[in-house]
Amino acid sequence: MKNLIIKGTLVALFFTGLISCSSDDSDSGPVVAPEENPLEKYINETGFTTITNFVNAGDYEFGMRFKPTVNGTINKIFIKIPDARTNLRVTIWDVAEGIIYRTELIPTVTANVEASKTIAPLALIKDKEYMITYNSNDWYKRHKADDSDITYPIIAGNITFTGYGWKSGTAQNYPTIFETDYYAGDLSFAFQPSL
Repeated sequence: MKNLIIKGTLVALFFTGLISCSSDDSDSGPVVAPEENPLEKYINETGFTTITNFVNAGDYEFGMRFKPTVNGTINKIFIKIPDARTNLRVTIWDVAEGIIYRTELIPTVTANVEASKTIAPLALIKDKEYMITYNSNDWYKRHKADDSDITYPIIAGNITFTGYGWKSGTAQNYPTIFETDYYAGDLSFAFQPSL
């Protein structure tokens, strides 16, 4: 009787081991979070739906400050402007340090057609402030129909926008003038949260 109980316990343990092993085998690998492009949500949240096109209207370094609410990476950059350009410069800045974190060139931009460039993943740290800018003399000015101000921050998924700024000229200089009644672009990115 004692041997029968021991054998029964061993058989039960064996099958339990098989079941737990088989559930491990069904694991399909790591879960990857979907990429987010926060621009559309930003535009909707701000009400910046009135658009004016500016072509050959003076050179500026301009773009958005933002903070991710989770760790993640930028994997792609998107740009759409109302004129054709080659080698359009996009810069991602470390705001606290006021230094360049990454520079990318978009080889070809066609007027009024969104261009994109896949980049080597650029790590972003939760709650750290960054800025993404581009340098051009062409842009869409997005504002409210009544030209009223908005209040930052603007939450767009896992990205919190903290301001829009610009600096005149073609040099790669950090923007120093910030506005709350419009946004000039369109410049955005694909953010992939870390899980």
